[in-house]
Amino acid sequence: MAKTGLMTWLLYSTLFAALLLNSDAANANERKVHIVYMGDRPKGDFSAKATHHSMLTSVLGRSSSAQESLVYSYGNFNAFAAKLTEEEVQKFSEMDGVVRVIPNHILKLHTTRSWDFLGLSQSNVGAQLQGDVVIGLLDTGIWPEHESFNDQGLGAPPSKWKGTCQGANFTCNNKIIGGRYYNSENWYYEGDLKSPRDSEGHGTHTSSTAAGDRVPGASYYGLANGTARGGVPGARIAMYKVCWSFGCGAADILAAFDDAIADGVDIISVSLGSVFPVPYDVDPIAIGAFHAMKYGILTSSSAGNSGPWPYSVSNYAPWTLTVAASTIDRKFVAKAVLGNGQAFTGLSINSFELYGKTYPLIWGGDAANYSAGASQDLSKYCITGSMNSYKVEGKIVFCEVLWDGTGVLLANGVGTIMADDEITDFAFNYPLPATQISTSDGEKILDYIKTTENPIATILLGETLTDYMAPYVVSFSSRGPNPVTRDILKPDLTAPGVDILAAWSPIAPPSIDWEDPRSVDYNIISGTSMSCPHASGAAAYVKAAHPDWSPAAVKSALMTTATVVDPNKHEDLEFAYGSGQINPTQAIKPGLVYDANETDYISFLCKQGYNTTTVRLITGDNSSVCSSTSNGRAWDLNYPSFSLAVEDGKQIDGVFTRTVTNVGSANSTYTVQMYSPPEFSISVEPEVLSFSTIGEKKSFTVKVGGGFISQQKITSGAIIWTDESEQYRVRSPVVVYNVLPGYTFFPPQTSKFQKKPTTFDGPTTPSMHHKNGILGRN
Repeated sequence: MAKTGLMTWLLYSTLFAALLLNSDAANANERKVHIVYMGDRPKGDFSAKATHHSMLTSVLGRSSSAQESLVYSYGNFNAFAAKLTEEEVQKFSEMDGVVRVIPNHILKLHTTRSWDFLGLSQSNVGAQLQGDVVIGLLDTGIWPEHESFNDQGLGAPPSKWKGTCQGANFTCNNKIIGGRYYNSENWYYEGDLKSPRDSEGHGTHTSSTAAGDRVPGASYYGLANGTARGGVPGARIAMYKVCWSFGCGAADILAAFDDAIADGVDIISVSLGSVFPVPYDVDPIAIGAFHAMKYGILTSSSAGNSGPWPYSVSNYAPWTLTVAASTIDRKFVAKAVLGNGQAFTGLSINSFELYGKTYPLIWGGDAANYSAGASQDLSKYCITGSMNSYKVEGKIVFCEVLWDGTGVLLANGVGTIMADDEITDFAFNYPLPATQISTSDGEKILDYIKTTENPIATILLGETLTDYMAPYVVSFSSRGPNPVTRDILKPDLTAPGVDILAAWSPIAPPSIDWEDPRSVDYNIISGTSMSCPHASGAAAYVKAAHPDWSPAAVKSALMTTATVVDPNKHEDLEFAYGSGQINPTQAIKPGLVYDANETDYISFLCKQGYNTTTVRLITGDNSSVCSSTSNGRAWDLNYPSFSLAVEDGKQIDGVFTRTVTNVGSANSTYTVQMYSPPEFSISVEPEVLSFSTIGEKKSFTVKVGGGFISQQKITSGAIIWTDESEQYRVRSPVVVYNVLPGYTFFPPQTSKFQKKPTTFDGPTTPSMHHKNGILGRN
């Protein structure tokens, strides 16, 4: 760095530090939204609003101040959200009965073919009982007039339904039976709609994926043409809009869970999550899902878009279903054709037709916008603002990195050919003709440009190819191990989340350029946000067939019947795909289920270091007791998979206890098969389970043993229970892997108040498929 540049940098750094110091002093007295979480709703007569108002008055000093401060008073668990200063937060955190004071973190939002690919054909989805199932989605809203939400043929909402529709410009029908919106910070930006109506597109997409009606002839500018439908077209939808252009507030997420529980939903679908791991009693999704579980509601959540890095999985609580994203047998490509006849196939959802017309082709490095301070080293990447419009206008530009196309578009270019090897397994849609080729092909194009007097090229309309390698987990899908509890395997399973066509808001931009003015009814996007509603729809499908099953039973059925994914395609094995790819038609007849209830999860929390006082607050039950609060292994939680973390240099040695419930044939006998790699062995006792009635329970022990290991990457086996008729096959993966010496299980923080949270504090721009980032919101 030049001396003058260094001095300028030091000057600005000093000024910035001073501003931060002044800001910290000012912020101490600034009121910010916090959640005061006190666990479960107390038994007997309890007025939440009166109690919370009284608590606020005692700290703030005046009843009027308390009323102005209160944002939400939650009813199905004991908590409230209020605008508090740091001093007031400290006072609440020191109160008896308060579990946590949680800042209002801002979380990120993490088909014509996909359901057929899963084996859930249209002939399977007409169950009459689907109309009794309600899927509640926490998302960006929904576009109620979309044809995917037509209520033709649907009767009145189920009698259990107590929800409502908010907003003067939002009308429900017998498909969308509920719509609410939440914005605790009262932040609204251009384009945000103060109603459950969707201006982002994300919530409309996820809703139609889970439970959209059948719509023939759906496509994205002719691509992926076919009948669009959700997994359970007969199910009802309730939208809880918690996400806006800035992200999703923790206080709003808890308010939505609270309302969804009271409204009477059966499945909650959450395609959003945190970026960094936090304790269970700080995570609003884990808290909301725990209380939903107590009311018999399963929460299906996205694993996150931070892959392929290890320990990146989000939504890792054992009472939630965590969903990775995998491919279907379809991919989108677009060809770039040069004037010399060479053609290069690249990834792209290209909706633009140039009709074979050729245009001058230039290298981005030859079109630097020097007046804006750009150089050849910047413009070769075609970064927005770096391009010289005098040289780019009317031309196709070759760029040396994957970008959103706006650099070329704003410089009046015709199209862009981008060379990049970072992303090779999913495609984007762009605001102009574009394709992404390999870097080796890019070298050939650059050579053509530099050796040809008048280089020309064209970009062909996108086309659809068959992906014979599918399914495999996409690179962006977040990976395990579980960052908080190593003995719980996450993700739980995988579902289609790549290049998914589904409904879209007509006022949301259709490409990764957030200023794209086009309007579409359907869009093709990727993310674990797209895989989550596939699992939510599958869970609703199972719930419709078995309305009395617990959330854990539904989750178990989905996991133990999942289609085994080819391990040869995944170095990280189950850390990528969990138990496998969802198989909805098989999940309604699992044979055996691993059931669990609140008591089981309380025992689990005790072993995570939570004490009796905290557990009693969380459960609202004074009979809850932790016999030990020392960190322990979670091997006895009745989970449908097995995970054994071994410290470097230690021996493979784990003993797991499990109980299965018979939901298959009354008189049946199951025999276990065990598969393990050379690194470890599996034994099960007993090896035969006999049942005489439906609902009967049987317990067994799984022992995993082996030698001393160090620096061992994940290895895996499985146990499979099969009945004598071979009608039922109940499979559970068993994984073994190393962790560093001295590893301790992630304990709850000793302080009830996180003074300096490192996650999602303040308004951050979410990583979205059409704003700044390139993936879906989770």
